[in-house]
Amino acid sequence: MSCRSLNLLKNLARNANGSGIQTRSVTYMPRPGDGAPRAVTLIPGDGIGPLVTNAVEQVMEAMHAPIFFEKYDVHGEMSRMPPEVMESIRKNKVCLKGGLKTPVGGGVSSLNVQLRKELDLFASLVNCFNLPGLPTRHENVDIVVIRENTEGEYAGLEHEVVPGVVESLKVITKFCSERIAKYAFEYAYLNNRKKVTAVHKANIMKLADGLFLESCREVAKKYPSITYNEIIVDNCCMQLVAKPEQFDVMVTPNLYGNLVANTAAGIAGGTGVMPGGNVGADHAVFEQGASAGNVGKDKIVLENKANPVALLLSSAMMLRHLQFPSFADRLETAVKKVIAEGKCRTKDLGGTSTTQQVVDAVIAKLD
Repeated sequence: MSCRSLNLLKNLARNANGSGIQTRSVTYMPRPGDGAPRAVTLIPGDGIGPLVTNAVEQVMEAMHAPIFFEKYDVHGEMSRMPPEVMESIRKNKVCLKGGLKTPVGGGVSSLNVQLRKELDLFASLVNCFNLPGLPTRHENVDIVVIRENTEGEYAGLEHEVVPGVVESLKVITKFCSERIAKYAFEYAYLNNRKKVTAVHKANIMKLADGLFLESCREVAKKYPSITYNEIIVDNCCMQLVAKPEQFDVMVTPNLYGNLVANTAAGIAGGTGVMPGGNVGADHAVFEQGASAGNVGKDKIVLENKANPVALLLSSAMMLRHLQFPSFADRLETAVKKVIAEGKCRTKDLGGTSTTQQVVDAVIAKLD
């Protein structure tokens, strides 16, 4: 009998005779077959992407998580997402990715946006919260930013009217606005959240953002137990840095959501620790929650000092999505223990640790 099996039996015997304290209760009753290993498409990406995705691979292997990765080499300067990658994601339904660098200017479109549109990943979710042991200016921050992911300014409809004059179209539809509002309220309801705040600029963009607000108001009427309010995006940013604890779930059009999520992430501890994902009816892509700001920082890559926490927590979200909640709990608990202990932190969190040192610390904390 293996040493691990022997220890498990000893723990069970101790709990059975009342001399020990049971630390984990039964919270999930799986269906037959739920424990079968699942394939996940893995895109390491650019910059720190290969470092942090490798961190996830190591931790998953140490946990014996019931998943295996199909890895593909994709880079932001590519004109299109390779067909075999899209085929893999459509087959597996789930993808984990590092950051993909988006060229500034020029004619190359963002692969991140392509991925969201082709798979109809209409909801981006970023959870910005205080981690115990990580000092920040504000306490009691626990904000979920839910962002419409397929239209708005990211529609990519731009053209030059005459030389020197460019027109960029912002597209807002009732269908997409209602869909993201329903997702936000359903998320709040299922996760025992108390309030949903719609972020807008309807005082200026009366038709476009007005339609978004109208859709949110209609959906809000169906959830009387959840408080609904609205806030103009510029006031929202000011309120976020002054009193972030007032916010719970925030639902936004595309561009505002990007700004709000990054602001909230900075307040709660930085982009290196905030998990997130993009979900649609059939597929989900998990990645660092806030903007992958370290994608282009070669020095971090050369020094092997990228922060893997955000992607580790995103992979915990992925495990819950795949119906492996006990593995998700183990991973999340281990990461939080490492942060709380304070011995292994990368430079962005005030430490000097390397990516590998953080990974080793997390593995050591796994139950």
